[in-house]
Amino acid sequence: MKTLVIGAAGFVGGHLLDALSQEKSAEIFATKLPAETLSRDDCTVCDLDICDADAVLACMQTVQPDRIVHLAAQSSVALSWKNPGLTANVNIMGTLHVLDAMRQAVPGARLLLVGSGEEYGAVKPEQCPVSEAAALSPANMYAATKVCTEELARFYARSYALHIVMTRSFNHFGPGQSETFVLADFCRQASAIALGKQAPVIRTGNLSAKRDFTDVRDIVRAYLLLLEQGTPSEVYNVGSGKARAVAELLEMIRAQAETAFTVETDPARFRPVDVPLIEPDITKLMRDTGWQPRIPTEQTIADTLAFWRGKLSQE
Repeated sequence: MKTLVIGAAGFVGGHLLDALSQEKSAEIFATKLPAETLSRDDCTVCDLDICDADAVLACMQTVQPDRIVHLAAQSSVALSWKNPGLTANVNIMGTLHVLDAMRQAVPGARLLLVGSGEEYGAVKPEQCPVSEAAALSPANMYAATKVCTEELARFYARSYALHIVMTRSFNHFGPGQSETFVLADFCRQASAIALGKQAPVIRTGNLSAKRDFTDVRDIVRAYLLLLEQGTPSEVYNVGSGKARAVAELLEMIRAQAETAFTVETDPARFRPVDVPLIEPDITKLMRDTGWQPRIPTEQTIADTLAFWRGKLSQE
């Protein structure tokens, strides 16, 4: 069975390739941008810019995958505020190219399209946990593009009888994540302090926001189950089902850090719009696949701190 991972050089892609490599029958193909580095001996790697429609079609025709996981995206909410045009081009047009290439080259394949819990927008506390049936009200450009790609996927699935399963994935973190994401940034700062590379102060944005954080390795396990057992044209919340304040997570990082630090609020780290609480109902995912999170948050933090200590010690 051939599995094509589009956008495999990113944080989630690396962990997904690790999980796929454990499948004895999997023949893995992975794409990356020309400027990215992805060196693995367990898959075939090729360059692909999803903004190039002809290149996407050629890739699909050459690989002829049975399964496709579409991870390629501009996934930073903060960057989406600063560069909405880039976010729209990559996320909307890039996904359109993937869907149309699937239609032309491999209409019998299965596609997992990864969306975001950000699509729900400003959910009221009494609406949590929020189900897939809830109205979508994106509060930032990144979320708006994900709502659009979901509608495109439904259109292609309905019009061309394609097998497409969609997710609304909530916050995930773990070793290898970019410091542009909040918990990775906190772990990086704590590690830098422990190594004497930063003053003993962690600078933060909004600590009161409550988010659902899940280990990335649990997330990719859910993705693979959805590829096999998810209902076509359906969307699934993917997360732990439990929201925690960012402040609580920071205190968990403090408990495992190898040094003391103080916390300072940095106004530059606040988003123009920040949803105070969002927590998913994951009943549908668990019912259809049997999935549930396995890795405790404390272990994810320990692994992320270890990653950053190793990375920073080599710089």
